[in-house]
Amino acid sequence: MADGAKKRRVLIVEDEDNIAIALDYLLTREGYEHDRIANGAEAVARIRETMPDLVLLDVMLPEVSGYEICQTVRTDRALDGVKILMMTARGSAMERRKGLALGADGFIAKPFELKELRAEVQRLLAPEAGP
Repeated sequence: MADGAKKRRVLIVEDEDNIAIALDYLLTREGYEHDRIANGAEAVARIRETMPDLVLLDVMLPEVSGYEICQTVRTDRALDGVKILMMTARGSAMERRKGLALGADGFIAKPFELKELRAEVQRLLAPEAGP
């Protein structure tokens, strides 16, 4: 990473510790700043507070679902720059369509290969190509 380049920030919203540990390992290795919360009810406030570049968002969370969080983030113009990668153990086509329809930037089924997740994170955090 070039000197002076801002580290990309990622917020993990995941209630399963074993998955969060794998995500923590990957993001640390890739050089991203990251943070984790395990509760859906706190997610939107944390996103507004920290303005991450990317949110790795589990669909099935205690209290508030990933879908509701995604929808709330997408209706807040101040959060337009936040990318959302939804993660679910129920990786059906319908789940995927619902997540993308609510404004998710990507969707990945659990269990995922770290290689596959790394590729999605890099795709979503790549600098926007200008016209």
